[in-house]
Amino acid sequence: MIITKCKIVAGKLTRMFQNRRAKKTYVALCIGPRPTWDEVYIETGHGRSRWGAWRVYAHEDIGRKLPEKATVKDMSTRFMLISINGKKVSGCCCDENHCERIIAVKHQTYKNVPAYGDEVLLRAYPLSGRTHQIRLHCQFFGLPLLGDVKYGGPLVWKGRTYEAHALHAESISFRHPITDAALCLLAPLPEWATSD
Repeated sequence: MIITKCKIVAGKLTRMFQNRRAKKTYVALCIGPRPTWDEVYIETGHGRSRWGAWRVYAHEDIGRKLPEKATVKDMSTRFMLISINGKKVSGCCCDENHCERIIAVKHQTYKNVPAYGDEVLLRAYPLSGRTHQIRLHCQFFGLPLLGDVKYGGPLVWKGRTYEAHALHAESISFRHPITDAALCLLAPLPEWATSD
C-alpha cells in the first residue's frame, strides 16, 4: 500500500497507475494440474456477470456494454511458473516475447476446478489493474488460489486451513513522482511461498 501526505503527489501517483507505469509482481500458490507452460501471457475481458460477480469475458467482448452502464474492459497478466510441489522449475526467461500467448475467445469457459492436484507456485505480472484480476485468471486456468473459496480454491489443504487466499503482493516499482528516481519496494515472502 502506498500512502502520500500531499495532494499533488497523490494525483501524480494516481495518474501513474492509470497509465500503467507502475509495475507490480505477485506470488500465488494454486492447486490444480501442472500447467503446460512455463510462462504465459493472457489477455481477456473483465466485467461483472448478470449476478454481479466479477468474471472473465472473451477478448472479443472488450468494449461490449453490460447492465448497469458498465463495459467489458481489457485485462492482461503474465504468469511465470516458479515451482511444482515445492520443486523449482528452471528455464524461465521472464521475457514477454517468449511467453506462450493465450487470448480468451468465445465459448471458452472456466476449467473444472479439482479438489486435488499439484501445488503450483506462480509469479504474476498484472499489466492492467482490474479487480480480482490474478484470482480470475488463475481460476480461468483451472488453478484456483489456496484459500480462495470465492473462485473455487480449497479452504483446507493438507490439514492446514487457509484463512485468506494465498496471494502475496511481492513488489512494486515506479518512478518517484517528484524526483523521478527509480523505486522498487519489496515485501518479504510469506512462509507458504518460501518452503521447499
